[in-house]
Formats: sequence, structure tokens, C-alpha cells
Amino acid sequence: MKKIYNIAVVGLGQVGIYLLNELNHKKKNIEIKTGTKINVVAISAKNIKKKRKFKINKRIFYTNPFDILKKHKVDILFEAIGLSDGVSKKIVEKALKSKVHVITPNKALISKHGNYLAKLAEKNNVNLEFEASVAGGIPILRSIKEGLATNKISKIYGILNGTSNYILSEMENSNQKFNDVLIKAQKLGYAEPGNPKLDLNGFDAFAKVRILSALAFNSKISQHKCLMEGIEKIELKDIKIANQLDLRIKLLGIAELKNNQLFETVHPCLVNKKSYIGNVNGVMNAVILEGKPVGETFLQGEGAGPGPTSSSLLSDLLSILRGNIKKPFGIPFAQLKVLKSYNINNYINSLYLRFEVRDRPGVLSQITNRLAKYRISVKRLIQTPDKKTNKATIVIITHKTSEINSKNCLSIFKKNKNILKTPTLIRVLG
Repeated sequence: MKKIYNIAVVGLGQVGIYLLNELNHKKKNIEIKTGTKINVVAISAKNIKKKRKFKINKRIFYTNPFDILKKHKVDILFEAIGLSDGVSKKIVEKALKSKVHVITPNKALISKHGNYLAKLAEKNNVNLEFEASVAGGIPILRSIKEGLATNKISKIYGILNGTSNYILSEMENSNQKFNDVLIKAQKLGYAEPGNPKLDLNGFDAFAKVRILSALAFNSKISQHKCLMEGIEKIELKDIKIANQLDLRIKLLGIAELKNNQLFETVHPCLVNKKSYIGNVNGVMNAVILEGKPVGETFLQGEGAGPGPTSSSLLSDLLSILRGNIKKPFGIPFAQLKVLKSYNINNYINSLYLRFEVRDRPGVLSQITNRLAKYRISVKRLIQTPDKKTNKATIVIITHKTSEINSKNCLSIFKKNKNILKTPTLIRVLG
């Protein structure tokens, strides 16, 4: 007789309702691939009357998710509420303590409470699976934990937010300004209609960076402050200039070991158009991993949406159904390292600097002299005057310099009346 696993789904937003439909329609396929049966015994959401794309079984519906664990023998619980705290954290915590396996796409929850929840799961000998929390349908977490388990990973980076990548790609393709493309992204469902801030300011990508670095470097999820910048200040002018230089602007999340210290950051980067990462457009995600002996590994795919997310959620489900009881971060929690934070002031990059200035004699020399004072040397310079307004755009690509040098140097330009606005700074990858 085949074993039957009782399943509960908590949270019936876009992801939750899509997942529920997949569970109902793929029972036979799951049975063939795992030799087990699944039975959805309970579902939960705030409002049973809310219009949803798929019909739900009202007989197994609960407005209070905690009632599920009281009234049913649940083997596996899917948490698809979102948010790092509140009901999301409490129901996951309760399930793990009740020796129930948990599967979640909630990167905010794992990024903030992953250390505690991983320890709790290990203590109760159940799985805490979160493949869908990073890069949607791309199996990057399982690749690190299993496929690349014996490799020594030194760096992992990539495009981790589909909304930002779509906006930057569409600005280039349509020649439209940031705000116009953002409105388009909201209409298409790529950006939150109310407040897309977490996608645009880099926070979403950074939560994923923290999860990736913990897995890649066998460490606890860090709580260090870091350099985090979004795409809100990127203008169409920067997109056009980058194109002229055979470059593209991408929002990258980066995790790297530098002298055995942890460096994590999210910020826009100028990348070569011909590179792998430079050709990842639209809502696609991509992750590049550097390790030994594997070398460089590149994974690309859809990073968001109910379909790709459900794909990863079901992957986690099948792993559990096959009896694969494993540590949430690949090794015992007690063996996870606590890494020191790399000093961000020592971060080295070439820079793209754009100045909007009054077109007057001596302004360019004021800028270059100031750069030289802070040991920032010019690699390439483009000056575009506008005779109608007596203004000019000056773009400088620098040789490599430290973060502290660039920070101190640029702060001085605020006092220069010939420089009309805060200079735009974008770091250059490689």
C-alpha cells in the first residue's frame, strides 16, 4: 500500500492558488514519480469570498491557519502568505514544532528568520524547503546544496529581481523614461500596483543574496549592514550612453568571499553587452556561480510569477516525498560558520560618472583635478555640450578605485555651483 501524505496550503494569493491547482491536477504524475500519494486536506486564506482564478474546495477552507494543525494530521505545509513576520512566521514555527515539513517561497521570512527556523527544523527532524525563495523556477539552491555540494564556491552573483530587469530592458528597447516604464510594468503585473518599492530599491534582491551566500559559503545568514542601491536613480540618458559604450545596466546581487570575509551587495552595474549577464533581458533572472573545480556555472530562467514559483515548490515537495530528509542549509546547523563582514570601504570598482554642468571654461578641469586628488584616474571621457542651454553632460569612465575614495570625492562636488545636480555613479562589473 502506497503511503499517503496529507498536505495543507496556507495563503491563496497568486502563488498559493496556482500551486493548489497544480497539486490537484498532478496527483497521478506525482504518484508515478515518488511512489506515494498526496491528499490536500486543508487550505487557508483571510477571505473565502475573494475572486480567484481557480475554484477552491470550501469544505477544507479555514480562515485561521492554526486550526488546520489542531484538526488535521498534516505531513507537509506550504506557506505562501509572504512577509517576514506575523502569521507567516508563526505558522511555520508552529508547523516545525509539530514535526510537519514546511515548504515556502518566502524569501523575506528565510532571510530574516532562516537561522532560527533551520535550527528548529533540524531539531524536529523535518524539512524546511525554500527553493522558490530565490530566482523562481531556477533550481539554484538545490544546485548548490546537491549538484555542487563538493565544490568550493568563492562568488555568486546575478540578476535576482525580474521587475527591475524588465524596467531597465524596456527603457532601452522602447526609449521611454523610468516612470513611464514602471507604469507599464504595473499594468502587466510585473510590479506591485500600489507600492513597488521593495523591487526597485534593491531590498528584494538583497534578501535573496543573503540566502544564496549562506548556502554557497556554508554559513549562517548574515545580519551585516551592506551596500544596497536600487534602480530609482537610473535615467534614460544613462541607458543611452551605456548603449553607445556597448554596455548595459543591470541590477546585480553579489555575494563573495574576500580574504575569508563575507561581502554582500546589491547595486546597478554596467556590464558588457556580449557577456552572459548582459543578454539576460525582460523579467528573466540569471545566476552565475564561481567555484572549484567546477569553474563558472550559469543558470538562467523565469525568476517570478506563479508558474515558475510553483515549479520550485513542487520540486521541494517531490524531494520530501522521496524521503530526502536534509538539513535546510545543506550541513548541520552547528557546523554553519559565522563570517566576518568585509569592509565595504575597500570595495574596488571602475566607475561610470555622469555630471550635468554649466558649459563654462575650467569646469572639466575642476572635475578631473578633484578626481586626481582622490587618486581616481580617468580611463575614458565623453563631453556633450548643449549650446541652447549653455549646459553640458560629462561622462567619465574611471580606472579601478576604492569605495571610500569615490565616496569622499563625490561628496565634495555637492559644493560646486557649476555642477547642477548630484553626479550619477554606476559601478562597472569586471
